[in-house]
Amino acid sequence: MGRTSPAGANTVRASAVRAFIGSFTSAGGRGVIAAAVDPDTGALTETGVSDAVADPSYLAAGAAFGGTVLYAVSETEDGAVAAFDVTGPVPRPIGRRMPVRGAGPTHLALAADRLVTANYGSGSVSVLPIGADGAPEPVGAVLRHHGSGPDPDRQAGPHAHQAVADPTGRWVLAVDLGTDRVYVHALDALTSTLTPHAETALRPGVGPRHLVFHPAGTHVYVVGELNPVVTVCRWDAAGGLLKAVGEHPLVPDGLTGPAYPSEAVASPDGRRLWAAVRGPDVISVLSLDAGPERPELTAVVGCGGRWPRDLALDPAGRRLYAANERSGDVTWFDVDIDADGGIPRRAGSFAAPAASCVTFV
Repeated sequence: MGRTSPAGANTVRASAVRAFIGSFTSAGGRGVIAAAVDPDTGALTETGVSDAVADPSYLAAGAAFGGTVLYAVSETEDGAVAAFDVTGPVPRPIGRRMPVRGAGPTHLALAADRLVTANYGSGSVSVLPIGADGAPEPVGAVLRHHGSGPDPDRQAGPHAHQAVADPTGRWVLAVDLGTDRVYVHALDALTSTLTPHAETALRPGVGPRHLVFHPAGTHVYVVGELNPVVTVCRWDAAGGLLKAVGEHPLVPDGLTGPAYPSEAVASPDGRRLWAAVRGPDVISVLSLDAGPERPELTAVVGCGGRWPRDLALDPAGRRLYAANERSGDVTWFDVDIDADGGIPRRAGSFAAPAASCVTFV
């Protein structure tokens, strides 16, 4: 079991919200970092760190356990997931590291009290039951995607990059960068199996990476990694069907150099969409005031570092946090739609080498 170390645990002011930062240990990251969040300023203060799992690149909190259990993917060739008890200041491993039977998992989420992982290297989605103690149990099912795309370097085969449950919990949507598709799978919570249900083809070469649901649950925004656009889709939860209805730029005309979008988040009121774009290292602001199918790029601002791999809103929707992988920091911004149109205003930064994601409990 790996090292765990407290850092200022007795001096941190109590906070109702905590942040957890994943990082690449193979690139100098420290593992899973826990931090208290100052409710007035959004500032992060470290309370502890665990390097019990290699390359915990994506994290998710377990709602079934009242936010006391944190899950991490180990983005390694023999991919795995792990659970941490986060009732104290230092993340404490629960159970053992559980293989996902897939290579290079890049994302995990909770779906019907199960864990689902997107395995980039093997182009598959895995489902793992969760035990009574919150620890992951052996894989219940693995569903592999098939196909390719026009980019010979990045799309020679399937590369599942995200798997997430829809708001009803009936469906798992899997975003596949290698095949330019979003797959809809039906999840059987009793047997922990996935059944292919439908798939939506996006423009060839767009390389879809992540999606986010509109708060109303009626639309989905799919961020392309190989082409800096967001594809707007209508979501039919009753039928489990996704329909692409439009494509919109994430960077302004005239921006030079390659641009690789990574993540998007929507405001709780459904009025704004923010997207991180690596290369130019910016956060793009899109207004949804004209309607959920008509996003308008209104501004781009610097991400506060280099290579923003992940974005996350705090639970109140007042601050936006960017995990800047190559500059090794998490930078946060104040966002106020009524006061300034939701344009992020830099408020502070926290050192986190090889930062890959941020989540809140």
